Amino acid sequence: MDFLSSPIFISSAIAALLLLVLFLSIFSQHDGKKYHPIGGTVIDLLINYNKLHHYMTDLAEKYKTYRIIGLFHADVYTSDPVNVEYILKTNFENYGKGTHNHDLMKELLADGIFTVDGENGDNKGSTNMDLFMKATTDSIFKVGFGIDLDNLSGSNKEGVRFSRAFDDANVLTFRRYIDKSWKIKKYLNIGSEAELKKNMKIVDEFIYKVIQIKIAQMQKPKDEFSYKKDDILSRPIAITMLWFIYELSKHPEVQERMAKEIKAAINMKEEITNVVEFAARVTEGTFENMQYLQAALTETVRLYPALPVDPKICFSDDVLPDGCSVTKGSVVAFTPYAMGKMKFIWGDDAYEFKPERWIDRNGLFRTESPFKFTAFQAVEDLLICLVRLLHVQVK
Repeated sequence: MDFLSSPIFISSAIAALLLLVLFLSIFSQHDGKKYHPIGGTVIDLLINYNKLHHYMTDLAEKYKTYRIIGLFHADVYTSDPVNVEYILKTNFENYGKGTHNHDLMKELLADGIFTVDGENGDNKGSTNMDLFMKATTDSIFKVGFGIDLDNLSGSNKEGVRFSRAFDDANVLTFRRYIDKSWKIKKYLNIGSEAELKKNMKIVDEFIYKVIQIKIAQMQKPKDEFSYKKDDILSRPIAITMLWFIYELSKHPEVQERMAKEIKAAINMKEEITNVVEFAARVTEGTFENMQYLQAALTETVRLYPALPVDPKICFSDDVLPDGCSVTKGSVVAFTPYAMGKMKFIWGDDAYEFKPERWIDRNGLFRTESPFKFTAFQAVEDLLICLVRLLHVQVK
């Protein structure tokens, strides 16, 4: 049994956290500083782990910005655009990855932009969604890297094994944020940390094999192999396309309007059944006339950002624009998933898939403040994660 799941540990942790919450509540009232309301504890995060982002969205609707109490610290989570702008722009130098995030993520993401600053820089869903994810992953590796994972049919056992290991490693790595005993388990090589180590061995072995294949391809004469820089990595569409297809299947009216726009943009007067012929008509210029398509894709990213939570470390004591204090060493995170569903930001229809919200009176696509719509930063981070994962930086 995983020690974290034992009744004795859970009971002791709950008792300790209740005392800590009481202490912090009293302390917050007498140190002359104002603090964000307490939304819950790390125990609450563990209890709601399988629906974590929905749980955090509910907290964001109630508080906008709130604290999650741990044994020795309090993490701050915000969906307030004013606070987000302060963290990402106004006082950017005071918020970064820090050693905390590096320690948590380094096995999976090494010394990439997810884990360092500067130069060093839920619910699994239905079976159909799982099939879409497998198809999307297969497409990325095949089109971008010439590797057949073949998750759908399962014929490539090595590819399927890698995909499962990488998915499990992601879940186990994220769990470190709420499992404060992970360092002990890693040292003893037990429980979730032993499982993570096993999965990372599978991931590394597969990735190193991909590196050797790509190096061998790139060393071939140009007439045998043409290296194209503008590949799938320049278009971070994996998760976005998964949800895009899902929403289109629920909204045939969006499909119809989009189809009409695309036909008009490429001057399609007769039916085209050949994919190659259709692709030949789509150019950079035609994209400018696909305003509704851009709106639908952006709406997808709003509701389903690739990175649901983006944590930073506060390097020195600070006061956010809402007047509440944060202490040095605290995790301060903004929450793209929750922010995309906040009624105070998007209106009462915030949960609805509505591409029209991105279209102005002239029928043109309109943008929003990047501190109100933080999800595109998540898409960029997904791209960087893929780059690191596939070691395309190898020269």
